Amino acid sequence: MGGAVSAGEDNDDLIDNLKEAYYIRSELVERAFRAIDRADYYLDEYRDNAYKDLAWRHGNIHLSAPCIYSEVMEALDLHPGLSFLNLGSGTGYLSTMVGLILGPFGVNHGIELHADVMEYAYQKLERFIKTCDSFDRFEFCEPSFVVGNCLDIPPHSRQYDRVYCGAGVQKEHEDYMKNLLKLGGVLVMPLEEKLTKITRTGTNSWETKKIISVSFAPLVQPKPSNGRPRTVPLPQYEVRSLQELSRFCIRHALRVSPAPHSSPRGRAAFGVSRGLAVAGLHKYGSRFKRRRVHRRHCNALVLATRQVVASTHSIVPTPPDGNNNQGVGAVSGVGGVLEEEEVSGERGTSGERAVVRNQRRGRRVCRSLEEEEEEEEEEGGEGDEEEAVGETEEERETLELLRPQPSVNLLRERILALPLPEPLKLYLLFYREK
Repeated sequence: MGGAVSAGEDNDDLIDNLKEAYYIRSELVERAFRAIDRADYYLDEYRDNAYKDLAWRHGNIHLSAPCIYSEVMEALDLHPGLSFLNLGSGTGYLSTMVGLILGPFGVNHGIELHADVMEYAYQKLERFIKTCDSFDRFEFCEPSFVVGNCLDIPPHSRQYDRVYCGAGVQKEHEDYMKNLLKLGGVLVMPLEEKLTKITRTGTNSWETKKIISVSFAPLVQPKPSNGRPRTVPLPQYEVRSLQELSRFCIRHALRVSPAPHSSPRGRAAFGVSRGLAVAGLHKYGSRFKRRRVHRRHCNALVLATRQVVASTHSIVPTPPDGNNNQGVGAVSGVGGVLEEEEVSGERGTSGERAVVRNQRRGRRVCRSLEEEEEEEEEEGGEGDEEEAVGETEEERETLELLRPQPSVNLLRERILALPLPEPLKLYLLFYREK
């Protein structure tokens, strides 16, 4: 399943393609997708295929196509503090993205059928926490996985705000899946070859929406053990210790606090604009301003002249004179420049004479403005060489501002700068490698 969008050269390129195809529609989902490189969940020998919009399978390891994950993430309507259950959690790729949105006070659980896949998921999760800079840019809800068949969850188990099933659900198991939802919860699953979103609106009422056509392998039916049905206990809810809560609060405070030596808000943007203007690269430079002012004056004159013309055309034609010649004030214009047909002063009406006067005055003012602009440009051309040396520093400053800067893990730097013992700093860093 997949192939809805073209392949990308890297993870960001793939996300751009998914946005253009309108699979990713919200900023929250986009940030989660960009934070985690899809290739990190592939085996090394298959990384070249990671940015194609295709599903991938190797043994028991499986990843759905990016367009499917995009639709799932959008349909789940995630926000911080929710509880999430992933049925068929696989590599943990989806659960990790969900954890970036749920935050530290959410719940992130998964059930995986194969023990080797769950071990693979924990390896990838540990690598993400220890080495990925995205971990420090988000408040993360770490997923917990258990091995088992999701159809073996005991009845009357806890319910969740959001549930996703990554295998095709048969119609007879639809009610079983619905009962995993809290009131107001959302369930997303492949049902009868359609990715389906089900919202629990009441104790026994549901809203169903078909999203897209999909093709998933069906759920594996559970096998009884010694004649008894097996049960799979869900992961335990963990009550955060005071130590963990303190770590979350300190990291959050350091993440959102402004840099101590940062310039006032908007100053940097103004500096870039000013540098571009001085270098002649920005639309607010002095030469552009002169031309804009000139155009504005000319447009105002033309507009005023047109208004006079319009009022003149509304005047009733003058009556014939003694020679039965009717006064005509025929006026035509191209680009706002009026052309007067030969009309004698004796035959022209007072309105027509006003048009002629305004027209001539407008042409004189426009000519004088054009001459002034030409003189200024000539003077500017002579002064450019003199100003070149002075502008060099501004241009260098502008280019320096526009040059991409290497990414800096600001949270890590702030933690390391705290006057705390090294073991406590490492704890605040989640013992992450640089």
